[in-house]
Amino acid sequence: MYSVQFLFRVAKTVSVAAIALMSLLVVIGNITDYLTNYQFVEHVMKMDTIFPGSHLYYRHISNTFLFHAGYIVIIAMEALMACCCIKGSWLLLKNLRSDAAVFHGSKNWAVAGIIIGIIIWFLAFEVVGGEWFVMWQSKIWNGLGAAERIVSFLVLVLILLHFKEEN
Repeated sequence: MYSVQFLFRVAKTVSVAAIALMSLLVVIGNITDYLTNYQFVEHVMKMDTIFPGSHLYYRHISNTFLFHAGYIVIIAMEALMACCCIKGSWLLLKNLRSDAAVFHGSKNWAVAGIIIGIIIWFLAFEVVGGEWFVMWQSKIWNGLGAAERIVSFLVLVLILLHFKEEN
């Protein structure tokens, strides 16, 4: 029978591996179907589907170069997140049976990946997209629900990783 501490280590490892897989699939999807999600970024930045007469429309951007640049930065950050979480989950798995200090020390890559994810889905999507470009006003190009779901899981796993194991 496994101890509760060991099972929590497994939960941490599996959670980080799941985040790694999710971010890897997002990157693959964004690269192999570039134009679909590019349109999302373009419409959010153009603010062309917000409430008619919105006094916040002055924030819109109409520069194709900036649409592509913003989207490429998002994809690059998602790829970095995937790499960090892949390495983090591997280190957690590798140290699953190590002493508490070694296992706790192997969390750094996972934490870095999760922080990058929070930057992507909270800062970029919820703060910049949702508030600056008022994505919440769009019925068509509104990714706030998905971003909130992802951020919630990332934060919960970050909290889980924070807890230190006993020997």
